[in-house]
Amino acid sequence: MRRFEYHEPGTLAEASDLLTGLGEGTFLLAGGTDLLVEIRERLRRVHHLVNIKRITDLDAVTLDGEGLRFGALVTAGTLERHPEVARLYPNLWAGLRSLGSIQVRNRATVVGNICRASPSADTIPPLVADGAEIETWAPNGGRRIALADFFTGPGRSVLAPGEIATGIRVPPPATGSGRAYIKHGRRRAMELATVGVAVSLETADGRCTAARIALGAVGPTVLRAPGAEAILTGSRLEAGIVAAAAEQAMLECTPISNVRSSANYRRDMVGVLTRRAVTLALEAAA
Repeated sequence: MRRFEYHEPGTLAEASDLLTGLGEGTFLLAGGTDLLVEIRERLRRVHHLVNIKRITDLDAVTLDGEGLRFGALVTAGTLERHPEVARLYPNLWAGLRSLGSIQVRNRATVVGNICRASPSADTIPPLVADGAEIETWAPNGGRRIALADFFTGPGRSVLAPGEIATGIRVPPPATGSGRAYIKHGRRRAMELATVGVAVSLETADGRCTAARIALGAVGPTVLRAPGAEAILTGSRLEAGIVAAAAEQAMLECTPISNVRSSANYRRDMVGVLTRRAVTLALEAAA
């Protein structure tokens, strides 16, 4: 492990000043499940490590009429064990449950998993499908950014220098809504997604009034499938409609081939998982 300087700011302003003042090779530490491994394996050159764990008000979880809100220090395990998350946000809960091991989930922060900006991250598709926003702090004022617009490529986001992600807001589930997330990998545990599909539906009087589909690990970022969503919206979600939406989702993804899967296999699995996820979400909405 290469030597680096360790910093422990007490406020977001101090952390931001360190990020901008210390320059290249300065990274924030929250959970550290990816970062510390990369430092040890010399996969990332770190000159300064800024630990934000002593900054107050970043570890809160609230769930009320305005939806779910959790701070940047909230771990995946904390949300996984929250009694209402599984009931109200079953797609997010499924994503949390499939993230690494119990030990990893008890340390890894959800906001850190998001800011890692991996297309195969398990927490991102459910949150994108649910219309989540990420909150940030910056010296000139923070902002809320739709999570679907947050990523610019693998490992990249719209965060500006000195801007820090502080939390996530997820809208409350509407009456008659249903949600699902399905992950496909080569094994059942401790596995990166080969394909991940999250679906969030809203229904009324037997018809789909709104649909969001988020596709993971089949593009440079987690992708929405607007064409597939349009096929579902306004329909009664008969088997033929669901199949047509699944076919359209296959056309809207841009997978690559790598050691975990071929592009063609990933595209085929998008169709399979979209059909299954829509069906599960519809059953949950009933």
